Amino acid sequence: MVFYFSTRSESGGELTIFMGLDKHENEDLIKYGFPEDIWFHVDKMSSAHVYLRLRKGQTMDDISEDVLQDCVQLVKANSIQGNKVNNIDVVYTPWSNLKKTASMDVGQVGFHNTKMVRTVRVDKRNNDIVNRLNKTKVERKTDLKAEREAVDAAERTEKKHQQRDKKRHEDLERLEKEKQAELRSYKGLMVSENMTSNKQIASGNKSMQEMEEDFM
Repeated sequence: MVFYFSTRSESGGELTIFMGLDKHENEDLIKYGFPEDIWFHVDKMSSAHVYLRLRKGQTMDDISEDVLQDCVQLVKANSIQGNKVNNIDVVYTPWSNLKKTASMDVGQVGFHNTKMVRTVRVDKRNNDIVNRLNKTKVERKTDLKAEREAVDAAERTEKKHQQRDKKRHEDLERLEKEKQAELRSYKGLMVSENMTSNKQIASGNKSMQEMEEDFM
């Protein structure tokens, strides 16, 4: 079971926040995440693994302050220990920066690059934010593997279409260049033939004049 929440930035646009039911589903979320996913967790404490799914092309720098607060408050509220104390830190990083090794326990993760991990200090729980998010909560049994495979297949198909369109465009450009080169060559040939004909006429006139002089 995966829990889904809706958040909206002040600048407009709805985004999805989600988290797994337990550490076993967290494993699937780690394994079958998306490049657009941002992972959140209470630092140095046990908590839910919360994800924010951005739009394609967006990065951590595009997360607005209000959406960021929604995410960190949801993480705090879903930490048994972190929910009871003030002044905790929540860390977040892109899903692609999560590192999982065979020696790690279920639900445990590390980072490929610690420089890509950011920290937010959460002074205390904001019930207004947590209650608002809980009103949007939807529980759904999701086949995360199948969902990721379907998206990957759609992206491969789109990439093939883009490559096909690119090749078609390049072929049309090549044919047009060849056509223009052929036209330039034909025009050059016509000019050359005209010059030759004019010389022949001039040469013929001179010969006629010489013949008339010889006759006189």
